[in-house]
This record gives sequence, structure tokens and C-alpha cells, in this order.
Amino acid sequence: MTPDLLEAGARRVEAARQKPASGHTESGGRTASYGRVRLNDEVDLTHGRILYLEDVNVSFDGFKAINNLSLDIAPGELRCIIGPNGAGKTTMMDIITGKTRPDSGQVFFGSTLNLLRYSEPEIAQLGIGRKFQKPTVFEQLSVFENLELALKTAKGVAASMRFALNGEQKDRLIEVLQTIHLQNDVWQQAGQLSHGQKQWLEIGMLLVQEPKLLLLDEPVAGVPAGEREELLQTVSALPSDVSVVLIEHDMDLVFEFANRITVLVNGAVLTEGSPAEIAQDPQVKAVYLGHGEEAHG
Repeated sequence: MTPDLLEAGARRVEAARQKPASGHTESGGRTASYGRVRLNDEVDLTHGRILYLEDVNVSFDGFKAINNLSLDIAPGELRCIIGPNGAGKTTMMDIITGKTRPDSGQVFFGSTLNLLRYSEPEIAQLGIGRKFQKPTVFEQLSVFENLELALKTAKGVAASMRFALNGEQKDRLIEVLQTIHLQNDVWQQAGQLSHGQKQWLEIGMLLVQEPKLLLLDEPVAGVPAGEREELLQTVSALPSDVSVVLIEHDMDLVFEFANRITVLVNGAVLTEGSPAEIAQDPQVKAVYLGHGEEAHG
């Protein structure tokens, strides 16, 4: 899939976005809404890739944080990103989500959605969810209220004022509660949860919004050893229509759960491959695996 092909598709989608609505819809001329505000852009997976970065560059005060970075993610894949401190892992996620704009390069969601043309909120609405290292939950609210608020936020401010859960949405919340193992803590105040449970809850707040792509930045950081494997087992068992990009430093977990691993060094891809291939790669051993657990960034 070449950049020219992606750019041509993006121009078609952009032209479609600019056309005024005809008023004739499947809901009898009304604007249909299904729980989450979505832009009128569908993710085109024709070429078998849900995320595509090509020759991306970012500099901060002369420091090259991202250096001709190119990578692509397949639908349903669990890709782990590893690398030493300063490798550009978090900056890469900032670019994908619109928090940081690259100096050059292309970033596509599917074959046709040029993410560089969207704002940070619009990118979230397209179906890209992100979890930061520290859990950010509303500690004064219950587990259920946090999940309910995530649904409200996805609908937008105006719609949230008159938001009420329907049967389908209630079923969705129950399903997510079971997925994140908090079904017995529905009315527990979030501030009273353990650190690991807060990580679970924040992942649940993303899942209720039905993302197509999840970006998880060290989700097991600070989680007790006994809960780490369970958390990543749940992530790896997500439906096949959810792709996951995971930054993680626990190499045992990375090698156990990743479909593929990408190694970043100095803002560029050093190599990528299956867990078995990465474990035996002499370059990776030299620049990262030999550093042990002290490698972060």
C-alpha cells in the first residue's frame, strides 16, 4: 500500500466530508445516532491495515524525537512497542492521537482516513482510544458511574444533558464490567479501588465507547505481579475487530502476549517481527534487552 494510494483515498473521503447532507437517511431524514458520536467516515480495511505511518518526523528544539518512522498495524493485531528511554514510543502515540503534529510524513487510519486532517477529539470519535500510564478515573464516582460517564462523553456535551441508558447500552456496560472483572464492584467508589482495579476501570471506560484501535501505554505499570498477566490476558482476548498497540517494559508479558513486536531506537524502527524472532535478534539484545528492566520511555 503506497503513500500515493493512501493519499488518493484520503482525497475522496475529504471530498465526501465536504458535501452537505441530503436529508435523506435510513432514519427517515433524521440524523441517526447509535450511542457514540461518529464522524461520517468509515475505516476502510481493504488493504489489510488499520494503522499506517510513513516517513514520520518530529523534532523538539532540535532534538529528533521521531526519525523517518514507518510502521503498519493489521486489524485485530496486538502489537507491542518496545525500546529504550527516549526511543519515541510515547511521542508516536501522541502523533496517532493528534496531540502532537509531525513535521513531515503520513499517518492513516485504515486506507483513507488521513489522521493529520483531524483534531484530537475527532480522532477519538473515529474510534481510536488511548490509555495513559497513570489511570485517570473519577475517584468520587462509582465504577458504574465512571463507565456511564464514558458513554455520555462519547455522545458530546449537548446530548449528555439528556442522556439516559437504553437497554442495549445497559447490556454493553454489563458486558464490559465482566470483561474488566469489576462486576462485583459496580457501586464501589473508584477512589477505593486498588491501583490495578483502576487500570482495569480505565480500560473499561475505553471499551464502552467501542473503539477500533486501542493505544495502551504501560497498562500494567504499578499493577501487582499477580494481576499483570490477568490484565494482559483480557487485552489479548478482546474481540478480533479491536486492534491494540501496547507499550510495555515487562518482557515476559511482551513475549507471551504480542502477535508482533516493534523495536524503536532513536525515533526509528530498529526491527520488528514475531516474539521468537525478536528474542533472538542480536541487534535487539545489544540495544535493549541487555538493558533489563531499567529501560523506560
